[in-house]
Amino acid sequence: MSRFVCFLFLSFFVFPLWAIDDENAQETPEASSPTKTRLLIRGHAHNDYDHERPLLDALSFGFCSVEADVFLIDGKLLVGHSRSELSAERTLVSLYLDPLLDRVRQNGGQVFADGPTFTLLIDIKTNAEETYVSLDRIFAKYEEMLTSIEDGQIQERAVTAIISGNRAWKRIERDSTRYTGVDGRLADLSSNRPSHLMPLISDRWGRAFKWNGQGPMPDAERAELQRIVHDAHKNGRRLRFWATPDRPSPERTAVWTELLEAGVDHIGTDDLRGLKSFLLSPERFIPAEGSASVYSPNTPSSTSRTGPKAFLTPSTPAS
Repeated sequence: MSRFVCFLFLSFFVFPLWAIDDENAQETPEASSPTKTRLLIRGHAHNDYDHERPLLDALSFGFCSVEADVFLIDGKLLVGHSRSELSAERTLVSLYLDPLLDRVRQNGGQVFADGPTFTLLIDIKTNAEETYVSLDRIFAKYEEMLTSIEDGQIQERAVTAIISGNRAWKRIERDSTRYTGVDGRLADLSSNRPSHLMPLISDRWGRAFKWNGQGPMPDAERAELQRIVHDAHKNGRRLRFWATPDRPSPERTAVWTELLEAGVDHIGTDDLRGLKSFLLSPERFIPAEGSASVYSPNTPSSTSRTGPKAFLTPSTPAS
């Protein structure tokens, strides 16, 4: 009986107070549920297709960015990590584009009602130009939800698609109307390409840093991380690293903490629940100054934040 009373107390008093106190966490109603989803603006579902419910699991955890590896096979865009895992039923259309469009239509034009633009990162594994041509043809059918660029002018919509992996730079740059940006690398930090063409910089963590979370991060490496973040945001680009520690461990927590404090925009993981728990833990605190906003093609990059847990929400309202 005493345990039951304790449960009632926690359910009716402690949890509601905790939820109200976390005022900087953005909450939004689900399209198919009266409950609210706490948005994780920096949550990026790496290899999202490996989850039991591709896309849907990430959405249920409030992630605002997912990644899918894509192969062009016999005219179809198939999703999987390697050719041996591909199947005709698991297409980019069936797993991502159609479900996203249905959700956008239910949520008044957004993936999350009142939420930011949702990032769909597509890692092309087959021929860059042939796969892009096929992608572009399909994207045109989803114009109502995809951010588009026409003659250098951006129309931000519910979903912003970005191509990574094998990237047909020259072909994409030629298109006067397109529905995707391209993922750059650290070598592109000083590029003069416009941010609507290259809205994101991604690279392997180990390419720039030796520290893997064991012990304190060396001052020189922390300064380098801050420089990289500054240079990316100065040019209106978001930043992401892959191959950071992802098994539950003190090392993972240490690296994630440094990424947050430096203002890295996307934190990638295969452990959706683990990252959500980390981001929503009460001890996470981002200083009011020094962290950059999540880049949006329609808004200038910002280097100011406002208070604790500010990494959970954009610094400017989503359009």
